[in-house]
Amino acid sequence: MAPEITIGRILKVNHAGEYGAIRIYGAQIWIARRFYPAIVAPLSDIREHEIEHCRLFRDAMPARGARPCRVMSFWSLGGFVLGFATALLGQRMIWICTEAVESAVHRHLVDQLGYLEGRDAELKSLISSIQDEELSHLHEAQVRRGGAGPVQRGAVALIGALTDMLIWLSTWGDSTRMMREMRKGSN
Repeated sequence: MAPEITIGRILKVNHAGEYGAIRIYGAQIWIARRFYPAIVAPLSDIREHEIEHCRLFRDAMPARGARPCRVMSFWSLGGFVLGFATALLGQRMIWICTEAVESAVHRHLVDQLGYLEGRDAELKSLISSIQDEELSHLHEAQVRRGGAGPVQRGAVALIGALTDMLIWLSTWGDSTRMMREMRKGSN
């Protein structure tokens, strides 16, 4: 597969994922304003980061011939439903959701950074800077959620698997092909 196609798909899924995250945090903030006002500020800060990331990925698309994901409606609806449902389950579940999503995002960004090495230095730099903020979201969620029992670990695994599946579907399987290509290149 041509690197340009894969790079376009990286941008497409990252843009869509950020949009999904905006929808997750928007729904969580809506519930939190009513039931957990103390966490509205940190959720709003995270949401602002996601809005900026979404814009940055969108701005990087034209130069690389990429277009927004055709299944943005799935990201939108899925993000809203996930945010709404987890917020209804309590503050702790909000942070568990953040931990799960940000963990999946981090794994994919690491893969993308490896793939972009020697292919697109500008995009690699952009993703690297965004990854730093995503990691700060992950660490904040881990601190705020407290200890994790079997139910919490199961929720993290389930939400992470759903995020991975949506990423895979949105890249038409490129996320798997990138991993294979990187493994072959490192041998």
